Amino acid sequence: MTTVGILGGGQLARMLALDGAPLGVRFLVMDASADACAGQFAPMVVGDYTNESALAEFASRVDVATFDFENVPSESAQWLTERIAVYPNPRALGTTQDRLAEKTLFRELGIPVPPFATIDTRAQLDTAIADIGAPCILKTRRLGYDGKGQFRIKSAADADAAWGALGAQAEKVGLILEGFVAFERELSVVAVRGRDGEFRTWPLTENWHVDGVLSASLAPATAEPALAETAFGYARQLAEALDYVGVFALELFCRDGELLANELAPRVHNSGHWTIEGAETSQFQNHLRAVLGLPLGATRMVGHACMLNWIGAMPDANAVLAEPGGHWHDYGKAPRDGRKVGHATLRAESPEELAAGLQRVGAALDREAQVAPVISRLHGRRPL
Repeated sequence: MTTVGILGGGQLARMLALDGAPLGVRFLVMDASADACAGQFAPMVVGDYTNESALAEFASRVDVATFDFENVPSESAQWLTERIAVYPNPRALGTTQDRLAEKTLFRELGIPVPPFATIDTRAQLDTAIADIGAPCILKTRRLGYDGKGQFRIKSAADADAAWGALGAQAEKVGLILEGFVAFERELSVVAVRGRDGEFRTWPLTENWHVDGVLSASLAPATAEPALAETAFGYARQLAEALDYVGVFALELFCRDGELLANELAPRVHNSGHWTIEGAETSQFQNHLRAVLGLPLGATRMVGHACMLNWIGAMPDANAVLAEPGGHWHDYGKAPRDGRKVGHATLRAESPEELAAGLQRVGAALDREAQVAPVISRLHGRRPL
């Protein structure tokens, strides 16, 4: 029986193990924390990702390895690649770990991006603000996620505060200044590429964030067909340039009918959670099919779907489970401010039915603000 190793033991690893069970594979998770939630469903190796002894034990017990999150050191991925099959490859992982390398790749492929500049010194920050203009955002090149490691600069007068907040990271992980995008919508392409180069995408997804953390995702997104095809084309370019194997998400800003690339996530993605119930094949099973060299499953939708993220603590499940298309996912995590602890997906046959279900759930859980933008979108143009 084949064993898939997963570096990282969070909810993504947990859902990979759950959705991969029908394929008849076993799983082994490696995480630095002994109480990682994926350990509730799969055996674990506990150890730091730079610990060769722990990596050696992990490698000796699996046939192929993949990732739960992108901050596994690329050097560790390379070490494993010399011993077992690893997907996605270390180059793809390393590129997406560095915002400068990632933005440079986008630009080289002709994928539009906001203006950006590398920042190593305080003087470079002043020069870059003058060149790019304010507002803009100073970010760490590495390790930032869910809005962490960022400082929004509203005017040149904020440069001192920005440097005070992040300047110490310049030598450790590097900094990048990016132009602020006054976007109208945030979209994502969740895609998969197999070992044989086969490429598929799920329908374009629209996302809403609160304080830098995903709050809700709607699929299919309302978009002009040409816009969706452009987004899918960008995702294919990136997958082929990186010789990528597995699922990834390309996050995009839409402004004045133009798409600008924000970032590439080299793993199954929060904005693709709706695929578990809302698509013929979920992102989790297709990721496993890809890394195992199996045929990819169909990515077509089953109705219309909205994923609601639960942050900090789980609300009462009854309101969601009472819905005909309501699905509940508890990650088995202890409550904590800012922590992703679960999600719900509502699925319906029409946009109108989905909007009605969201309205009922929002009212029952006192989450009207969370569902309001999705309902508004559903009451607008019909999704594709």
